[in-house]
Amino acid sequence: MRVLVVGSGGREHALAWAISASPLVDRLFCAPGNAGIAEEAECIAIGATDIKGLVRFCRGEQIDFVVVGPEAPLVLGLVDALEAEGIAAFGPSAAASAIEASKAFAKDLFVGAQIPTAAYRRFRDPATAKAFIASRGAPIVVKADGLAAGKGVVVAEDLDTAYRAVDAALVERRFSTAGLEIVVEDFLDGQEASFFALVDGKDALPLATAQDYKRVGDGDSGPNTGGMGAFSPSPILTPAVEGAVMERIILPAVAAMQREGRVFKGVLYAGLMLTEAGPTLLEFNARFGDPECQVLMMRLMSDPLPALMAARDGVLKSVDLRWHADSTLCVVMAANGYPGEPQRGSEIRGLDAAASDPKVKIFHAGTRRDDGCLIADGGRVIGVTAVGGNLAEAYHSAYAAIDRIDWPEGFCRRDIGRDAAGLAG
Repeated sequence: MRVLVVGSGGREHALAWAISASPLVDRLFCAPGNAGIAEEAECIAIGATDIKGLVRFCRGEQIDFVVVGPEAPLVLGLVDALEAEGIAAFGPSAAASAIEASKAFAKDLFVGAQIPTAAYRRFRDPATAKAFIASRGAPIVVKADGLAAGKGVVVAEDLDTAYRAVDAALVERRFSTAGLEIVVEDFLDGQEASFFALVDGKDALPLATAQDYKRVGDGDSGPNTGGMGAFSPSPILTPAVEGAVMERIILPAVAAMQREGRVFKGVLYAGLMLTEAGPTLLEFNARFGDPECQVLMMRLMSDPLPALMAARDGVLKSVDLRWHADSTLCVVMAANGYPGEPQRGSEIRGLDAAASDPKVKIFHAGTRRDDGCLIADGGRVIGVTAVGGNLAEAYHSAYAAIDRIDWPEGFCRRDIGRDAAGLAG
């Protein structure tokens, strides 16, 4: 088969790395890719949101299957455009991608399907939103309705922070059209976890469990980011909890999307809060998480390609995935300034030494090559991912690799997986 992966981040590097090992693949492309993906696939200089350019490339190269990584091309209808040309693609349609693209639509869907979620209200007027926040008190959560690259959610510990979040979206238009409407919802107390399931429109197949870290600083301090690290499996997602998530959250959502006429095929990523009342849904994403995809792909024993094809073809019931018992842990190294404006253009040295440990794989997210040098070209730049017999082993291997990297202009959290591994701070 001739396969195309669409995207340029760490998630796409992990997917390309896993798919490249498939005996079904004769030739693997990635558009646009990055410096790390170029080691696994042939990178094509077509942007992930260039729908016409991607379709034209797939026709010309007779691509058999396309795996769409990021959310933006899904929302823009890349899968619809490919399928209209007879090109098989993994990922939801534009209509089904609304489950991520609009938090307001998604929250209404959750309530209609009786999926446990935080109480909420939708607002377009800042004064009305602030009055509601004052009546509920803090802590409280303010979310931009649309796609905001992981930066549109503010967990406000006090009313002033909540009011500023309202103004950022509805007055300052910091998120452009993604912030024309906001969702204000109750703060939920508990432990966060990530749950992934492949979906074929009617059936769902749960994947391995994972836990991620959204805040930029150690101890969950600072603003939200696209994700600063992750590990798998998650000890808090027990088999009993997994069963409850499938029964009360995943399958009802799949059925609700069918009823809406927005049949969902692809991967559903449920951001969960495990509360005293049970698992509660924070939000859905319509694609693999980043950096959760990195730890999942390193634990996946099976060939991922047949499973992705089965989700597209509506035959997931015939698929059984096998997972390594080992633990995996990913630490994201970001450029100074992130999640604000990152410093670009600095050189990263020492990656060969860092990756000399066979238990370590470095996934690239925002990198490029310039005269043979590896250059930081994004916010989240690399994901140092390690496997171990337990989480503590994976933790030590990942951070030992990071200590071999020479990149003064980059930083990372130093506590990814530490508490879960039972290690002292």
